[in-house]
Amino acid sequence: MKQRIAHIALVVKDYDEAIDFYTKKLDFDLLEDTKIDEKKRWVMVAPPGAKECCLLLAKAANEKQSKSIGNQTGGRVFLFLFTDDFWRDYNKMVDRNINFVRPPTEYEYGRVAVFEDLYGNLWDLLEPSENNKSR
Repeated sequence: MKQRIAHIALVVKDYDEAIDFYTKKLDFDLLEDTKIDEKKRWVMVAPPGAKECCLLLAKAANEKQSKSIGNQTGGRVFLFLFTDDFWRDYNKMVDRNINFVRPPTEYEYGRVAVFEDLYGNLWDLLEPSENNKSR
């Protein structure tokens, strides 16, 4: 049996501002943007070269969902963006005014810095060390 996580729902305030952030600030690819009805769209974005999993940008539909925007994990790092060149991506993100809340740090498992997305969700930008490429 083979299973995989295909999509991770990320609650957003507005589809277009989220698409703009992920495609222009993080260079993600817009994989799909399909109108379902007057209020709902099926919007998927993914980092360049991603094959297994993507983000499903889901516009908050009610007050309860709106309250979780930017804090879907209670303040913990939510998503992990792996890179093959930490400094290239880190410097590009700094130039694009991405807010890093923890500076670049070297660990046994790799080089990492924590940044916020447009709503405040925390992400790790991570270049795994050679012996930890599967992390």
